[in-house]
Order: sequence, then C-alpha cells, then structure tokens
Amino acid sequence: MAVAITIPRLGWNMDQGVFVGWLKGPGESVQAGEPLFTLEGEKAAQDIEAIESGTLHIAVDAPEAGAIVAVGIVIGHLLAPGESAPNGDTREPIAVSAAAPAGSENSTLAATPAARASRRGDRPRSSPLARRLARELGVDWTRLAGSGGTGRIRKVDVLAAASAARAQASRDLPPIEGTSVPVGPTRATIAARLVRSRQTTVPVTLHTTADATNLVGLRAQYRAAAAAPAGKEPPGYLEVLIKLAALTLREHPMLHAAWADDRLIVPAEANIGFAVDTEEGLVVPVIRSAASLPLGEIVTRARDLARRARERRIRPDEMQGGTFTITNLGSFGIEGFTPVINPPECAVLGMGRIVRQPVMVDDRAVGRDRMSLSLTFDHRIVDGAPAARFLQCLVAAVENPGPWLIA
Repeated sequence: MAVAITIPRLGWNMDQGVFVGWLKGPGESVQAGEPLFTLEGEKAAQDIEAIESGTLHIAVDAPEAGAIVAVGIVIGHLLAPGESAPNGDTREPIAVSAAAPAGSENSTLAATPAARASRRGDRPRSSPLARRLARELGVDWTRLAGSGGTGRIRKVDVLAAASAARAQASRDLPPIEGTSVPVGPTRATIAARLVRSRQTTVPVTLHTTADATNLVGLRAQYRAAAAAPAGKEPPGYLEVLIKLAALTLREHPMLHAAWADDRLIVPAEANIGFAVDTEEGLVVPVIRSAASLPLGEIVTRARDLARRARERRIRPDEMQGGTFTITNLGSFGIEGFTPVINPPECAVLGMGRIVRQPVMVDDRAVGRDRMSLSLTFDHRIVDGAPAARFLQCLVAAVENPGPWLIA
C-alpha cells in the first residue's frame, strides 16, 4: 500500500515551512530512516527521514525548492515494488484569493470544493483555535477555504487569509520607492511571536544597575587561568548571568511560571533561553536545568548552541521548553532597554553594558564597574513587588558572584 509523504510539524506553533529540496530522486529506492527531504521550520532547517521503505514517487504538484508549504500536505508517496501511484495523489492548490476592496463582489476569499463540501448548513467546519484567531485578526472564517481533512478550516488558513488581506491593503496604498526585501520564515516567525507577546501579556519593565566590580574581577581571574597550560575556556558575562539567574529563580520561582488554561505551572527546573543574533534573525536556544550545571558546562553548551544557531544547524527541540530568557545588548554599547517577553514565559532579563563610573564611598569618589539590568515581566503572573525582589536578589548575586558560583 502506498505510504503518503507529508510535511511534518517541527514545532508546536509551526503551521508552515519552507521546502528546501529532495534528498532522493524520483524512482529511487528509499529505506526507512533515510533522509528524504529537507524542511526549514521556524528557526532551523532539518532533514526529514522516511518512516517506511519503498520507491519514491514525487507528486506532480510537489513543491519546488524554496516554496512555502503548509503542514500536513501530501508531496509524494513511497510505493511497494510494482505498485503504481495512487489516483488523486496530487492536491488541488488551496484557493486563497484576496481581492478587491471590501464591498465589491470579489472582496471575499474563494473557497475550494472541499471546503464547500465540509459546510454544515451555511458554516464550514473549523477548529476552535482557528475561530479564536479569526476573531482576533478580524477575518471572516466562514468564507475561507479549509486545508484540513474534509476541508476543515485550520489556523494556517486564517493566517493565510490575514496575510492576503494585508497584502491587498498594502497594494492599495501609494507605491513607495525602494528595494523590496522578501520576508523569510524566520523573520515571519519572529514577527508572529512578537505580536503574540503583545496580545497575550501585560508587560512591565523594571530598570536597575548593579555594582559589577567583583564580577569583572572574577572574569579577569578566569581569563588569567585560561591563559595557563591546560586552561579552560573562560566564561563570558552572559554565561555567568545564565547561572546566577537560574539560581535566583530557585528562590523566586514565580518569575518563570506560565499560564496553563485556568492555572499557573511553576517549573521544577530553570531552563534558560538566551538570545542569539544570526543572519536570519534572532533565535533563542535553551540551556536546560541551568541551576544544576557547573559554570564550565554552561559555557560549553551555550557556545555550542550559539555556533550551531548561526550555522543554521540547531535542532528545533533545542529552542523549546525555555522558562526564562536573557538577552544581552551590552556588547553593542546599550545600557538600558525594554526586552520583550517570549511567550508563554513570565519574564525576560536584558543585560546592558558595563561602565566604569565614579561612586561615592565614605565621602570620596571611587571608580566602580556598573552594569545595567532590565527585567520585563508579565503582570498577570506576578506583581511589581515580587518582580522587584527577584531583581534585587539577582543584583546581590551579580555584586558578589563567588559564593553563588561555588555553592
């Protein structure tokens, strides 16, 4: 029996990806477990393995390299010896035509026959998530074509309709001279997550400074030790903050709690995400159980994840499961800023630059290293006072890091 080859979901929020290309040719023999094609998801490209063995039959309307594809569509089949391709192995394209301004006869989105066949009375079948998203985006979901089984309307159909409507609105505006820059899946995912953060959180940001003189001295000691024979790679300020934040979260666990329906879930371990700037946009790898890891292990994992993220070799699961995020703009000379929460997390910490400043000590000016810290938290989960106590505790750890790192 022919086995359908479909576009898989690489992440919980993934509804579409970019088809990079086939790794096997039509008519080639494929063994179960062999890489079959490459798919680019929200933040990384991944080789998709065959789940069965057989001869590869590529559908007539299979996507070309670089095409955006919806999760679940059939792009080919694996056939047994002597088996023919099943009838109807190709799919009619989902009709999403955006059109004329509202009020005209073509102002709605066209529905495919499959979508019409799935209607109950005057309303098509749809998922609860699709209906809720349609209400948020102002999309009339009852007139959409469904890409799900039996024409069921899914989240991806609503997003496509909203995108088409925005594109039509932009075409109605006066033209702007300049260079057109295509938006790839990574940038689109970042934009969608930022919108989600804006729509689903009540963000409040606290700004403070910490005396980082001891932290700077400790890092100098690590660097001196690294220069010795058999010395280990010294930690940077980001890796130290990952460890300190994870330890602080043990004392203030609500700062990495998350909503789950009508209750809050407080994680047993702190999984710290850290922002990495890549050519394709910002990605957030996650270091799991960071409080339990030695600082040297955090350095090794963080740098390996950052390198593979920039090389687009990081796995989707390595960017999932975070409970708290840290973003560092200090290396760019930025002191204070307002970081954006990464849903469903409660908070994100922004690291600013370290500046040598005069500080009054016993009526005399003394040079001290000062670090800016910015904490954005979801006021739905914690109030200002608990968030301030967390930040106060973290500042204490930054100002005297030795005992925290040794314990």
